[in-house]
Amino acid sequence: MRLVVVGCAGSYPGPDAACAAYLVQAEDADGRTWTVLLDLGNGALGPLQRYADPTTLDAIGISHLHADHVADMVVLNVLRRYRPGGAPLPPVPVHGPEGTAERLAQLAGKDPAADCSDQFDVRVWDPAAPVTVGPLTLSPVAMNHSLPTFGVRVAGPAEGDASRSVALAYTGDTDSGPGLDALAAGVDLLLAEASYLEGRDDRFRGVHLTGRRAGEAAARGGAGRLVLTHVPAWNDAEVSLAEARAVFDGPVHLAAPGAVHAL
Repeated sequence: MRLVVVGCAGSYPGPDAACAAYLVQAEDADGRTWTVLLDLGNGALGPLQRYADPTTLDAIGISHLHADHVADMVVLNVLRRYRPGGAPLPPVPVHGPEGTAERLAQLAGKDPAADCSDQFDVRVWDPAAPVTVGPLTLSPVAMNHSLPTFGVRVAGPAEGDASRSVALAYTGDTDSGPGLDALAAGVDLLLAEASYLEGRDDRFRGVHLTGRRAGEAAARGGAGRLVLTHVPAWNDAEVSLAEARAVFDGPVHLAAPGAVHAL
């Protein structure tokens, strides 16, 4: 199993990165590659096309309905629907919070294709019902954000050793809390947002993590490694990195567009 960072900017696209979009891929016993897309925020459809065919995704998971995590779903609908000469595509399963279909229609406005139901089979995350996509199992966990948000824990075969199972966890947007701790427990890789900075943003709670709080979650959960993401362009990412390294002894990396993290 591997994680491919497509977009990792926080809150708005930065000069060098689109907003949140991550591919999780794994091969099954027959050698077929399965591809799950987690989030598709502002500007992310462009770079997505470097790493995967947007018409052959096996499933899409949406953490929450802020534009920096879902906006480019609207133009993915356009690409799938109107590409010249292509045969009709079966709708791709899209898992998201309550209201996902309505949010996509809202973003599409008065476009005649605002009803995306022929392209997206929208389903509501249920923490009691993990989702199976080929060799991958996606388990949603309710998080601590300003609107309903799900982190996603993904279990699947290890890269190069299908007999061994590994797990990664993607926080979406969240602050510390029981959901984050449950998500991070025992994972090989924790992909955690780090939008805020210690000291500057202390008065804002229940919205985002700092690098330090992401590192503390990784340490409490015994994560194998930590990848910080969703760092806004107005932050110094090296400060977030230092905050995390001060409290977590394992490897800590900054998410970067195009980076591949094998598990």
